[in-house]
Amino acid sequence: MFGKVHAWSRRYSGWWDVVWLLPLGAFYLATALVYATLSSAPGQQPVLPLWGFVTLSLLMLVPLFWRRSHPLTVFAVLSGTCFVQWLLEVAAIPANMSVLIAMFTVASLRSFRWAVAAGLVAELGIVLAMMQWNTFTRGTFFSLSAFVVTIWLAGIYANTRRRYLESLEERAERAERERDQQTQLAASAERARIARELHDVVAHNVSVMIVQADGAGYAIDGDPEQARRAVQTISSTGRQALAEMRRLVGVLREHDAGPEEYAPQPGLDQLDELVVQVRASGLPVEFLVSGTRQEIPEGEQLAIYRIVQEALTNTIKHGGPGAHAIVVVDYRPREIFVVVTDDGRGAAAPRRVDGHGLVGMRERVAMYGGRVSAEPRTGGGFEVAVWLPIADSGGTRAA
Repeated sequence: MFGKVHAWSRRYSGWWDVVWLLPLGAFYLATALVYATLSSAPGQQPVLPLWGFVTLSLLMLVPLFWRRSHPLTVFAVLSGTCFVQWLLEVAAIPANMSVLIAMFTVASLRSFRWAVAAGLVAELGIVLAMMQWNTFTRGTFFSLSAFVVTIWLAGIYANTRRRYLESLEERAERAERERDQQTQLAASAERARIARELHDVVAHNVSVMIVQADGAGYAIDGDPEQARRAVQTISSTGRQALAEMRRLVGVLREHDAGPEEYAPQPGLDQLDELVVQVRASGLPVEFLVSGTRQEIPEGEQLAIYRIVQEALTNTIKHGGPGAHAIVVVDYRPREIFVVVTDDGRGAAAPRRVDGHGLVGMRERVAMYGGRVSAEPRTGGGFEVAVWLPIADSGGTRAA
């Protein structure tokens, strides 16, 4: 039960202050009424009227509402109020206990040196009060000091316990993060190992397919039955390779939010659709094609499509208002040249430090033995240029 109350007080600290400060305020006002009555008794010289005692009690109570957010300021205000009260020779009242509450708050929320300073100020207040009462005796001083020191030590203990609990929470959070990191590293290492093994399986199946295809080519005229069996073997091995490839892709996917999609990947034939989509988003794009169209592997076509898509996306994000873009695809005898230029802000455009678009371009191009250039143009704008060698039917690259 006490744990629930403590958790509620930490979560709703403002309401908790109201809960316990209201009864304290009622006590202060009641004692202020008693002191005002006693000071106005016959034969007594009234020091303060009733409204004066009520005002002093409120001055000692209201700052306590901000003791958690501004403990040093609240302690200084209350101590200064007590000092002015002493200068005016107004006797101490129960509301002066607010100084001890503020001292406890300073000791529990601030560093040790501030706690020591608050304790010394409270001790000085005891000395001044006893001098005013003309009751400065060693026994009385030690009794009141013991009371103050007990409250001060309670604040120090609360501070130490709070820091200890915070350190435990921090260590628990750090241990949890380290555990998650270790789990992720172990999972990544396992995925990499499985991927290597599946790669060997797929490579073996593809090698078998190539050998069987060569054999079927030689036997197709002289021994059709053998060629038919070779084609059947190619078909079976191809299905196995495709199944293993799907498993490989599934292993490498860390976060698969939806079902697998087996739709064809975009290529050079879809660049027209991409340009139309970009135009619809508000960026004027000109698309030019030159040279003789050649057969390009689907992987290279996908790389070109993604690079053009990334370049146009960067133009939309960083080109600024009024920017135009030009996409040029040039088919050359041994390579394909793709360039995307714009007349936007170029080097003046803000660059995100966490962007990976250019890194992804370089990785895609490097996978096919090409090269890429992405830099601001002289006079304004930005240019992305890609050179990719065209593979022949045997899978080799042109020199």
